[in-house]
Amino acid sequence: MKPVELLAPAGDWESLRAAVANGADAVYFGVDKYNARVRAKNFRVEELADVMAYLHKYNVRGYVTFNILVFEDELEEAKRLVEACIDAGVDALIVQDMGLVKLIREISPDFPIHGSTQMTITSPEAVEFLEPYNLEVVVLGRENNLTHIKKIAEKTNVPLEVFVHGALCVSYSGQCLTSEMWGGRSANRGECAQACRLPYDLIVDGKKKEMGNVAYLLSPKDLAAIDLVPELIEAGVSTFKIEGRLKSPEYVANVVSKYRKAIDEYFAGRDYKPSEEEIRELQQSFSRGFTHGFLKGTNNKQLVDGTFPKSRGVFLGTVKKVLKDAVLCELQAPLKRGDGIVFDAGRPEEKEEGGRVYDLRKNGKKIEGEVSSGLVEIVPGRHDVNLTRVHVGDRIWKTSDQELDRRLRKTFETEQPYKLFPLTVHVSGELGKPLVSTWHDETTGHSVTVQSQELLQQAYKRPLTSDYVKEQFGRLGGTIFELRELSATFTGDLILPVKELNRMRREAVAQLIELRQCPRRYEKRKVEVTINKQPKQKAINPNLIALCRTMEQIEAACHTDVDFIYADFEFTTDYPKAVQAARQAGKPIALATPRIHMPGENGILKGILKAEPDAILVRSLGAVQYYTSQAIDQTLIGDFSLNIANHLAVELFLSRGLDRITPSYDLNIQQMIDLLEAVPTEKIEIVIHQHLPMFHTEHCVYCTFLSEGTDFTNCGRPCEKHRVSLRDRIGMLHPVRVDIGCRNTVYNAIEQSGAEYLPNFLELGVRSYRIEFLEENANKVEEVITLYREALEGKRSGTSVWRTLKAINQLGVTRGQLVKK
Repeated sequence: MKPVELLAPAGDWESLRAAVANGADAVYFGVDKYNARVRAKNFRVEELADVMAYLHKYNVRGYVTFNILVFEDELEEAKRLVEACIDAGVDALIVQDMGLVKLIREISPDFPIHGSTQMTITSPEAVEFLEPYNLEVVVLGRENNLTHIKKIAEKTNVPLEVFVHGALCVSYSGQCLTSEMWGGRSANRGECAQACRLPYDLIVDGKKKEMGNVAYLLSPKDLAAIDLVPELIEAGVSTFKIEGRLKSPEYVANVVSKYRKAIDEYFAGRDYKPSEEEIRELQQSFSRGFTHGFLKGTNNKQLVDGTFPKSRGVFLGTVKKVLKDAVLCELQAPLKRGDGIVFDAGRPEEKEEGGRVYDLRKNGKKIEGEVSSGLVEIVPGRHDVNLTRVHVGDRIWKTSDQELDRRLRKTFETEQPYKLFPLTVHVSGELGKPLVSTWHDETTGHSVTVQSQELLQQAYKRPLTSDYVKEQFGRLGGTIFELRELSATFTGDLILPVKELNRMRREAVAQLIELRQCPRRYEKRKVEVTINKQPKQKAINPNLIALCRTMEQIEAACHTDVDFIYADFEFTTDYPKAVQAARQAGKPIALATPRIHMPGENGILKGILKAEPDAILVRSLGAVQYYTSQAIDQTLIGDFSLNIANHLAVELFLSRGLDRITPSYDLNIQQMIDLLEAVPTEKIEIVIHQHLPMFHTEHCVYCTFLSEGTDFTNCGRPCEKHRVSLRDRIGMLHPVRVDIGCRNTVYNAIEQSGAEYLPNFLELGVRSYRIEFLEENANKVEEVITLYREALEGKRSGTSVWRTLKAINQLGVTRGQLVKK
């Protein structure tokens, strides 16, 4: 069995050292602004060579995260960063943008690329789609369970990387548009505002469902799969990835060391189960409560706690009684003086009481040392906690442990290697010549030869022996090496001063380290990022497309002069009805695939073909691969979820069989114009009106809060009986809808219109415009289609459309992400 790579996060130098010192095989980190954690300290391009030299000294690989979308005006700068990574000998780039993949391969055919989880790779077909680009590793979606992982591993030779610890995104990575919609801070640009961690009211069929202090309906617990290490390895996982580039170096040291132990124990053939103390230490560094996420399958009841959105640490117990200067608690975990605590009254959005433990007492008598259980009086610092705000029943959490932090810091404050690397040495010598030593680094395969500067002389007593030389050459303390074996060939009795042997040892070590730190070499071609701005002709007779989500909307659209109808139903089994209705009305129709494609779901894609639509709206890499690998007659339209943000990505997807593409919703108006100027606009389709799909998640709100079940097999299908919305802090109701895979999409409450930008798009030659409906009735469908048709024909201005929509919609209308920021 191949060794499993343990991959650690590093947001700064301290975290980098913590990862290396505690046994990481590889480290991933961001450089400047082009990564999915722009709030981390990150590293500068100028530091790349030093970072890689440090990592390679300890035989640790370094991966740079470039896991965001790249806009048209950034391609030149992106190219320079790619070239800098190649020059610095970076071991791989972690990439989301398919246009960037294309650019990297144009620059270098052999520079390693890792497909980011932001690519939303969740099926064997998605992995197969990436094969022409020779990706070294693919990072699977966090929603893939062990069965999925095994199925994917069986169908590919590409190494698979899986997240095993840290924060979980409630939305599929690469498919969350909430931050972009609400604040212009795109998760696809590393600026996630964590809207999933906010409180929401659950509105069921128009009425608020009372759920006590459960308000954080989209805030998942943290992933902890340390007890699943054997199952993950046996399922075919090649890399275990730890989340946390915004976390402390102590967190990195803690988590890396625990998973290092679990992996090593497995390969040593020993059964390993993390102890209660080890789990508590993991919780102490950062925890919103631990879960296996989706690795053991979907369990909506276990994924979300709902009562708090932030790290709590270790649960100690509840307040039994409030005393004059202390609280009484039945301890469920160890506690000592100096530990940090917080009192949880179930209102985490308010200021909570907390501070350091000043004393511990039992029956009024002070207790020395750590207490692990029993009825204990916890005395907080008198200036830390206002006990009048603490109540019986409040939960108590241990938020920090200074002793644990000190122990973790010791692991990386001094540069002690996690392990020593073995050397084998051969020495030979004869009278009157230098002593020749050849040193072999068994880990890297490097060898160096070092000769003595003094000549060997005749020994009259105590001549050189292999044991004596081994003793001198083996004095490698303070280095990263240990001498495993030494062989010697001497002709006669010879002698050399010990100081010369020591010099040879130091020189050999220096040369071997220098070899380790030399940048890896890759092929690099000179590439120009050329943007050929083609002359554009104003679009004549543009097409208007209506995407409908109900049969009522389909029938209403059939009564208009819309050019094309798309059906996007919760249940794709209803697609034949939509095709029949469109056929009867003489309208061409496209059917939309689900946004996610999992192993075993090809039957859904096959069913879409069986319904015989005129076109298919393709929403995932897996679906693109499934359809383009067959000889089908249908037109294939790539949707926004493919995250196409630059002309290179447009070229790539068109060359792979798509007939038309929809740009990413991350583009504002200027970025959209930049893209349109660089691509054949007859191949572009723009969504001009919609409720933006913000979260797309495996977590089912219906199952979690309207059912006693845990997943689709036992939930009773409340989604078929009820309509749910999430009400945010300013009172907006965001509809939650379910797809055929029981995944939820949370849509923005307010409709979005790009009507005011229609003149720009028409001038640039865009011929295809899409309106998307969500809950509109037949009259509203016809009214909106008429408005946009008049605008496309020049009978009404975009501003007029905007004003009319604002007047007829109760919540008004927004320009959404298109507004230039």
